[in-house]
Amino acid sequence: MTRRDQYYNKSKQEGYRSRAAYKLKQLDDLENVISGGDTVVDLGAAPGGWLQVAAEKVGPPGSVIGVDLQRIKDLEDSTLNDRVETLRGDMTEDKTRERVIDAAGGPVDAVVSDMAPNMSGEYSLDQARSLYLARQAFETALEILDTGGNFVVKIFEGPDVDDFRADVEDEFQYVRVTSPKASREESSEIYFIAKGRLTAPVRPGDELEVEIIDVGSEGDGIASIDGYRLFVSGAETGDKLTVRVEDVKPNFGFAAPVDDE
Repeated sequence: MTRRDQYYNKSKQEGYRSRAAYKLKQLDDLENVISGGDTVVDLGAAPGGWLQVAAEKVGPPGSVIGVDLQRIKDLEDSTLNDRVETLRGDMTEDKTRERVIDAAGGPVDAVVSDMAPNMSGEYSLDQARSLYLARQAFETALEILDTGGNFVVKIFEGPDVDDFRADVEDEFQYVRVTSPKASREESSEIYFIAKGRLTAPVRPGDELEVEIIDVGSEGDGIASIDGYRLFVSGAETGDKLTVRVEDVKPNFGFAAPVDDE
């Protein structure tokens, strides 16, 4: 049995609307993208396979917003359906993005996108369109993800993918690129799993003047940058010095005095 037949048949047996459901299951197994109680936005959600998986994973306290150009039918499982809201619209249009933001009612915990272009049969064109859709999903994620939130997006391998990865890495603590087993063997699709949305006012490599306002439990000085905590090695309360940012986490970062190098 081919991989395609295996997952197609499995989806029918287990009540999933598409074989793609297993892609999200496998991606989540790798990196724990969705947790109980999360609010998740699913872009390109039709026919609903990813919606089903996301609704299972967020559990009763969570919610899932599905968006697609096509109408998404209510889920057959009423328990899961109660956690899902669907919107019909084009994610390349600002008005659709605004509707998603309104529906979320605030920052969300995860944005997942399985959007794909209508296939023309010309790979270079299809790849370029795939990259465009991935960037649309990325821009949406940057706008609505909470600090520390996660992002999953599909893209076809090809030109400018490395540039796209660099852009994603600038905005998240960790990025992994993978191809789940449920993808068709002949497929060129890959998935970016980006974890830990960074909303810090600094980035690694930045040099800045800081004043140490406190000392942490590990003995590092603490500076505040627009409310963001920056731990500075070897610094003491009252020090004013130039530091270079070495590592950035969603809620705090680490730096070293430039003079120590």
